[in-house]
Amino acid sequence: MKTKHSLEASDVKAILAAAEAEARANGWAVTIAVVDDGAHLLGLLRLDGASASTAQMAPAKATTSVLGRRESKVYEDLILGGRITMLSAPGMQAMLEGGVPIIVDGDIVGAVGVSGVKSDQDVQIARAGIAAIL
Repeated sequence: MKTKHSLEASDVKAILAAAEAEARANGWAVTIAVVDDGAHLLGLLRLDGASASTAQMAPAKATTSVLGRRESKVYEDLILGGRITMLSAPGMQAMLEGGVPIIVDGDIVGAVGVSGVKSDQDVQIARAGIAAIL
């Protein structure tokens, strides 16, 4: 039987703090979500000024990333490339750039989703958060 890593509360706090620091350093009002490997929400931070819709979008991006085992941008690119049938994929809630998986020793242990600024900036924030624990 395989033993694998899992996110702890301290990891979630570190991810949220580092992602928040990256967003604040750039003056970006976003929502940051962290999910575990089963797409269960572990932490959510909506910064002042972030629109209400971002509180729904960030966890959805993280869910898409962890269930798909890749960045959510992969699905956006497939759809933009003409594979619109991907829109019917079950469980994939937000096939938009901004969801990044957390990979430890080859295992996906969760994901971070960010919403509120340009998609590449959302990813920048998510990666800054993940870097805090790797």
